[in-house]
Amino acid sequence: MSLTAVRQVRRPEGAPSAADFEFVTQPLPDLADGQVLVENRYLSVDPYMREFMEWGGWERGAGLEGRSLGEVVESKEPTLPVGTTVFHRHGWATHAVLTAADVRTITPADDVPLSAYLGILGGTGLTAYVGLTRIAQIRPGDDVFISAAAGAVGSAAGQIARLLGAGRIVGSAGSAAKVEHLTRDLGFDAAFGYHDGPVADLLPKVAPDGIDVYFDNVGGDHLAAAIDVLREHGRVAWCGSVAQYNSLRTPPSAPHNLYDVVGKSLRIEGFLVRNHLDAREELEEFLIPHIRGGQVRVNETVAEGFSSIVDAFIGMLHGENVGKMLVRV
Repeated sequence: MSLTAVRQVRRPEGAPSAADFEFVTQPLPDLADGQVLVENRYLSVDPYMREFMEWGGWERGAGLEGRSLGEVVESKEPTLPVGTTVFHRHGWATHAVLTAADVRTITPADDVPLSAYLGILGGTGLTAYVGLTRIAQIRPGDDVFISAAAGAVGSAAGQIARLLGAGRIVGSAGSAAKVEHLTRDLGFDAAFGYHDGPVADLLPKVAPDGIDVYFDNVGGDHLAAAIDVLREHGRVAWCGSVAQYNSLRTPPSAPHNLYDVVGKSLRIEGFLVRNHLDAREELEEFLIPHIRGGQVRVNETVAEGFSSIVDAFIGMLHGENVGKMLVRV
């Protein structure tokens, strides 16, 4: 019996490529007391991993760090018997040898797919929920703009904002098909394709009366455009900066209109979801009834087979996914 894992072999110059990784196969190790062997079922690929490629520290276990769902198939830990479903972060491998401290037991709610616990009920949904409730402190009636809105966090943020009573919800996306997906399937009031022209020109057309909240997954020109249309006392929850992930060694320039933050009394706050894990139970209690009732869509793109993980990661960085990008091992 053996496991297969992926390792990074070089730092990319610009956009990552398959040549930056290698697949390795090794025998499954014998378990020590207190350990379990987990066979991975779903693996997550996420934008933050691009930063790991630049600065290092991505290695974990046999493969690379990544959110994962798996099943215990061999156990020397009484609290984790064979058949237990667990969440862990030793991804990018077909198997992982773990201890109880490495995992969180998952008992999927009835009528909720297991994959949701890596997406809308996982770190993705938690990021969206925390950004809206704790960082932006969204209020009923607030008008909201979400960048990269067809991606994992963006599509979750749009749906959650609607449940929280937002007024007008608008988003940006990378293609006409994704724009249609936002308005047809996810309840956005309007959206635009950010390749269709300057964001500073496109955003005012879908938000002519301004916005109260900007959920930022992109940075760059999206942030500058949002500052232009934010009303007084508007709030920005800054989650990611996809616009600069392939140029992390080059300091980004500040938005040209940054001083408007003072003039409009705006608040811009960045956050990391790992500092808000205490909100997980609150998120599940809030969302599970809406998932069961069909008000919230488990929005995901699933690549099949462990051999697809590198392509899935690179594809996600190029916007080939709709919603959460997952690999079904």
